[in-house]
Parts: sequence; structure tokens; C-alpha cells
Amino acid sequence: MQPDRAVRLKFARPGGVESSMNTGLLLDPAYQEHDPGPGHPENPGRYAAVMNALEASGLLSKLKGIPSRLAEKPELQLCHPARYIDLVRREVEEDGLETLSTGDTDVCGKSHEIALRAVGGVLNAVDEVMSGRLTRAFCAVRPPGHHASAEKGMGFCLFNNIALGARHAQRKHGASKVAVVDWDVHHGNGTQDLFYEDGSVFFASTHQSPWYPFTGHAEETGKGKGAGATLNLPMAAGAGIQEFSKVFEERLLPALDAFKPDLILISAGFDSRIHDPLGRFRLTDGDFALLTRHLRGLADMHCGGRLVSVLEGGYNLDGLGSAVSAHVGALL
Repeated sequence: MQPDRAVRLKFARPGGVESSMNTGLLLDPAYQEHDPGPGHPENPGRYAAVMNALEASGLLSKLKGIPSRLAEKPELQLCHPARYIDLVRREVEEDGLETLSTGDTDVCGKSHEIALRAVGGVLNAVDEVMSGRLTRAFCAVRPPGHHASAEKGMGFCLFNNIALGARHAQRKHGASKVAVVDWDVHHGNGTQDLFYEDGSVFFASTHQSPWYPFTGHAEETGKGKGAGATLNLPMAAGAGIQEFSKVFEERLLPALDAFKPDLILISAGFDSRIHDPLGRFRLTDGDFALLTRHLRGLADMHCGGRLVSVLEGGYNLDGLGSAVSAHVGALL
């Protein structure tokens, strides 16, 4: 089985003008095999929506393909203890549960394998960027990850893809400081929990409040060695680019500038887009492109351009595809 072959053939081939390409894209049809069940918002159609939109936009020919792989247990243990990793495997592959016992994450028999492939793909993308073979990358993974804490899968998430990417950059590539910016409409509670007492990872979140998972209050700023390394920017339902521009320009970008990261990661949730069924923000495709350019500028200033974006939410399929295309276009 070659799960990434159908997509890889559509990417640019080595040589010529394409040899200077510096932005990568992780797409793997196997991500469609995680199926939480009929009517679930985090469904396999999300992958197809992203792939079809990128193909229709002509962006695939400008991107270097990144293969996925299965993450290994020691890699997962950068953020999750062995007992939780074993629990997920057992409940999915042996017990045949339809929902994880730890929270509201529906699964099928393939979910554990595909979650490992999502993590492994993100780690591959981090390797490509930290090694200098690429400057930026977008990872169109399923299932999402930012609600997963060390021992609790919830909110459609099993393992925390982006947190594992941050730790991988530190442990394998020697990144001293990593920044994670989460613009999903839902607070990335799992990512915050994993780094709340760690000043080497800066976590910033723009999210609707009050809203699931009902965390991410402005006064949550970190603890101990992580004091001041968490920045929560909750906004009311109806917020759009005016509100986002204000918090980016006055709070988030200055904080990132002061932190001076070696790598910027984006938890790219497109349920912040207008008309998403699971959120009430009003961002447009062009707004996502603008926010992307802001973060790309900070990456150019402090990280040699190094930036990896990882898909989180986004449940209006047409809107998801067009927003991802705008985001990826701004990464080029």
C-alpha cells in the first residue's frame, strides 16, 4: 500500500524551477480512514475538501510533498505517558470502543493507526523545516490534536500533534524556544496544559469565549517556570478581522517578538471562519491569509522563516477548503 502516492504524483517534480521550492505539504489519503461515524463533523470529507481545493487552486504544483509515517511510541512519550498511549491502542484496536473513555472523541477500528500517522507526518514536516530542506510546511492531518492533554483525549483528538511537533523540534533538532499560535475557534486546552509550566514553549490562543472547552481565560498565563509563556486572547462570538487585528497587533505579535522563537507552529483551526457550524467567529479566507502573513513575517524575523502549520478544526467543508487554500497560498 502506498497511501500518499495519489497525491505525490500531483506535486512538482524535482529539478528546474521547482528545486528552489521551500514550502511543503503533508497530505495522505490514509487520513480518510479515521471515521468517527455518520453525521460527525470531524469526518473524512474534511480531507477531501482540503485536497480538492488545493488541487483546484493550482497550489499543489508549487509545493513539495511530505510523506506521512507511523509515529513510534518513544516519540509519543515526548508528551504522553506510556499508560495513556497503551490505553488508546487497547480501547481502539482490542476493545472496539466507539468513544474514548477519556472524553468526547469518537473512533473506529483504524483511528489509532491513523492518529499515529498524523503525528508521524507532523514530525516529518518538522524534520524537513528544522533541517533546512524546507522553510515552511502545512500538514493536512486528521484527527486533530490540540484538545489532547497528556492523559486525556477529548474534543475529537487522540494525541496532541502540534505539541509533539514542538517537543520533537527541541529534542531532536535543538530548538531552544518554540512558539505555538492557535487560532482555532476552540481553546487549545491540551496544548496549554502540556506546556503551562514550561517557559521554553510560548503558547498563544485566540478563541471564542465562552465556548467549548470553557478554558483559556485571560488570567491563565502560565505557572512556575512557564509563568508569562501562555497568552490567552478570548473573544466574544461575532469577532472578525477587526478584533483579530487588534489582538494580533497589540498583544500577540509583540509577545512573539519578545519571545524570539526558533520555530513557529500554527494550530490552524478554520472553524474560526464565518459560517462554520461549530463556531461563531466571522473570519474570511482573506483574513486567514492576512494572519498567516503576520506570522510568516515574525518567522522571517526570528526563525530564518521556519514555520509549520498543522490543521485542527474547520467543519464547513466548502469554507474549509477555500480557507486552507488562502492560508497555504500565503505561506508560499
